[in-house]
Amino acid sequence: MVCTGNICRSPMAEGLMNKKIQDYGLPASVDSCGFESFHLGDNPDYRAIRIMKKNGIDISGHIMRLFRQEDFDEFDLIYVMDQTHYRNVMRYARDDSDRQKVDYIMNAADHGSNSIIPDPYYGDESDFHFTYKLLDRATEAIALNLTKKR
Repeated sequence: MVCTGNICRSPMAEGLMNKKIQDYGLPASVDSCGFESFHLGDNPDYRAIRIMKKNGIDISGHIMRLFRQEDFDEFDLIYVMDQTHYRNVMRYARDDSDRQKVDYIMNAADHGSNSIIPDPYYGDESDFHFTYKLLDRATEAIALNLTKKR
């Protein structure tokens, strides 16, 4: 799960996906990262922590990390939140195998839409709630797809 600062969208997506991995008993792992080093080593935004806790998921222990080329080796799927993240991840891709792993997270729920997850950082709690709802829908679709592949 990849976003800009790895303090809002991607840790929320990671937390939701971890919950679904547990709920569905999937043999999978998930991680999240970002591209802007400004928040390197920081925990998620307090509003992201709060909306996730309201929904029974604790992401407070997450630590921001940067995307790295090795993520292509460690993960089968790399989900991005918007066009900027897509372009940034693709710059790190070494070959077609790497590029095929990258997709917009909302394509899991709305195939081929390339819809974005808006950044709630400059908004208020309602923006974080909206982000949560979108990510919940997308991660549910990912989890259901992974159960079909077992």
